[in-house]
This record gives sequence, structure tokens and C-alpha cells, in this order.
Amino acid sequence: MLTPKEIAVAAVKALDSKKAMDIKVLETKDLTVLADYFVICTAGSTTQIKTLSDEVEKQLAELGEPAIRREGYRAGGWVLVDFGCVIVHLFLKEIREFYSLERLWGDAAELDISDIVTE
Repeated sequence: MLTPKEIAVAAVKALDSKKAMDIKVLETKDLTVLADYFVICTAGSTTQIKTLSDEVEKQLAELGEPAIRREGYRAGGWVLVDFGCVIVHLFLKEIREFYSLERLWGDAAELDISDIVTE
């Protein structure tokens, strides 16, 4: 059983392996009951969003953490993958700017993932 932080880090690694852009991890455990961490990233196309979603679900399932649910998969411009204590948000650039989760959750601490991502 992984800790919420380990799940978030595994999600970042999965997203980074498929070239997700501008990956951020917000620690929300003290701000909401929704999740301990939000992992947010940008994809270059709807095809990449589906690839990222599939990869993060596959890698976390292999670690014993299957997704509870997925939303927006058919919508194309965004996908939310819920792992319970971690929610992964995948967006096209303009949709990420529209929803502006980093601003909405501005009180959340940002996890330093610079040693994980290969940007």
C-alpha cells in the first residue's frame, strides 16, 4: 500500500515518461477532503491526453493502486483520474488556463518534483 505522496510521485513519473508538460503537484490535504494531492499537467493533443491517462492508470494499477474513476475521457480536452487520495488532472493548454486550478488552489503548497521530471 502506497502513501498518498508515493502515489503522487508515481503519477508524476508515469506522466513524465509520456512527455506531459508543466507537471505540478499541489498538496491539498489541509485544504479539502477531496484529495491529499492534485497532480496537474498539460498535454499537446487529445491523443496525448488519452495516452497520459492510460499510462498513469496502468502504472499505478501495477503498483496496486487502481483508479477509482475517470471523468472527461470522451470530452477530449481534459481528463480527471481519481485515485482517492490523489487526483490527476490532464488538460489541453487552453482548458488548463480556463480552469486555472493552480490559482483556485493557490493556498496549496507545491511539491518540488524537479528531481523527478526530465523537462
